[in-house]
Amino acid sequence: MLTVAEAQDAILGELPTFGTEDVAIEDALGRVLRQSVVAERDQPPFDRVMMDGIAIRHADFAAGRREFAIQATQHAGDAVETLDAGQCIEIMTGAELPMNADCIVPVERIEVGGGVAVVEADYSAEARQFIHPRGSDHAAGAELLAGGTRIAPMDIAVIASAGQPRVAVSENPTIRVISTGNELVAAGEPIAPQQIRLSNGPAVVAILRQHGFDDCTHDHLVDNPALLRERLAKHLDEAGVLVLSGGVSMGKADFVPGVLSELGVRVVFHKISQRPGKPMWFGVGPQDQLVFALPGNPVSTLVCCRQYVIPALCRASGIPAGKPEFASLAQAVTFKPDLTCFMPTRLISNAAGTVLALPVPTNTSGDFASLAGTDGYLELPREQNEFPVGTVIPLHRWRQP
Repeated sequence: MLTVAEAQDAILGELPTFGTEDVAIEDALGRVLRQSVVAERDQPPFDRVMMDGIAIRHADFAAGRREFAIQATQHAGDAVETLDAGQCIEIMTGAELPMNADCIVPVERIEVGGGVAVVEADYSAEARQFIHPRGSDHAAGAELLAGGTRIAPMDIAVIASAGQPRVAVSENPTIRVISTGNELVAAGEPIAPQQIRLSNGPAVVAILRQHGFDDCTHDHLVDNPALLRERLAKHLDEAGVLVLSGGVSMGKADFVPGVLSELGVRVVFHKISQRPGKPMWFGVGPQDQLVFALPGNPVSTLVCCRQYVIPALCRASGIPAGKPEFASLAQAVTFKPDLTCFMPTRLISNAAGTVLALPVPTNTSGDFASLAGTDGYLELPREQNEFPVGTVIPLHRWRQP
């Protein structure tokens, strides 16, 4: 049986690299950037005025002048004016600094009448005030975004500012999420007392889409080997990634590993020394499809999806491994089995800025309702049984950064 680290390494060793496609920037949100984005121009591309007011020569002000004839008015986007000595130009925020001007007096500190702007008598002006110098944010050609990042709304602004209407991103894999089990009934359908609601599939689809993998659909299959063989063969033909839930343990109705083997899917591992999620199965299809078969208990399904499926898809998309995150236990925990324990947790912080973890033990691995309101889960190492208050523990948030 593999350890958690060995299972992660085994998955990473089988990963392909997803292809690249160009998309319009309005379609790029949440996609993984696969190029460098560089500045088209200096930013700002000119000495930019930061306040509405008047543009003057500071030398005139330093010589005692407080009244300035208004030579012209310049708005943002207007062609630049050239300022004459002893005069001023009415100026708007965002405009290019007029030629020969080197000082902006805010509109709140002047009075205008009869074509003359008068500066308050007690106002003190400095040279270059309220001027955003050309290139002070970055120079033309500077790298603004590196490949391997998931594109956020502010990144869209950066890409647009670089003059790029399209951008190279990682292709999203086609994913099929498959729930197995005779007992499962979808929400809204009539349900018998001995049946349970189908919840794993919708939750897995949601966590995949939350991480930007939106080309995914869900299928429910009963525990029938012939049907499983037929439907899984179709899904293997149509998708590059399969994520199954249920049917991977040692019971008489756990047909999934055998059917996958019949379909030419090579098993990489089956079972990990962890709780929840010990029966997890991973394999590679005949056309290099990634096949994750997760245990059917809801907590196990969600933990294994976040712990193994999401990092694998992110890595194949070109996102480098992130830095580990940790939290300090706010309550003592005891876990005696010789297994890695994934413990759901809520997070708080104290006045010192420390991230504190409040463990939320589930009643069983079927107690998915306990996950509501949790922020992620802790990874309690198998080498330790007692975890006192203050112990620093690896933390995995439900949403991977």
